Amino acid sequence: MVRVIPLSGRYIPKPSDVVVGTVTDVQTTFWLLDIGAPRWAPLHMTGTPWKMDVGETGQYLHVGDTVVVQIENLDATGRIGVTMLGDGLGKVDGGTVITLSPAKVPRLIGRSGSMIQMLTQKTDCRIAVGQNGRIWVDGTSDGIERVREAIRLIEEEGQRPGLTERIAGYLGSTQGTSGPLAPTPGPARPPFEPPGPIEPGDDEDDAGPGPF
Repeated sequence: MVRVIPLSGRYIPKPSDVVVGTVTDVQTTFWLLDIGAPRWAPLHMTGTPWKMDVGETGQYLHVGDTVVVQIENLDATGRIGVTMLGDGLGKVDGGTVITLSPAKVPRLIGRSGSMIQMLTQKTDCRIAVGQNGRIWVDGTSDGIERVREAIRLIEEEGQRPGLTERIAGYLGSTQGTSGPLAPTPGPARPPFEPPGPIEPGDDEDDAGPGPF
């Protein structure tokens, strides 16, 4: 049996995926979201916890706002239906969005959520991980930069074993400071994250379903 670890890949939506999206257009009954998929995803006003009348959508979400939503359905034409109804879903304020290849998201979450829990604990940041490879991070500027650097490392070395130890070493060495992590020379032997089906692997760093 041969296992293949993808190094990159475009996001293909699947029902029940939790994703981080950006509002690109506001209509009278829905908002268009960019979730990094081949098509934009409409979020209808009935799929939100807000009670509003037709034409009032602009009072709740604006172009450029960041939201955490769940893929509800996909029809035969490829239309993507999303909802904001559910635990951990909604509009997020402040913070920043960092992008990661969707193929590396399981490595960022870690087995049973171990990697993302370590990142939140060591940086004191709130982190929402979308299956579409968009990660919302909110915290101090130092904490956000340390999360950004850890994500860069996962992007570049996520296919190598021992990743958890390497990330832990970086976070420990930069506690109370910030700065880039030196690259590994030669071949290497290293509350607020969304759920989603993750394919388990045979490496200790491979992800299992993580808490949101």
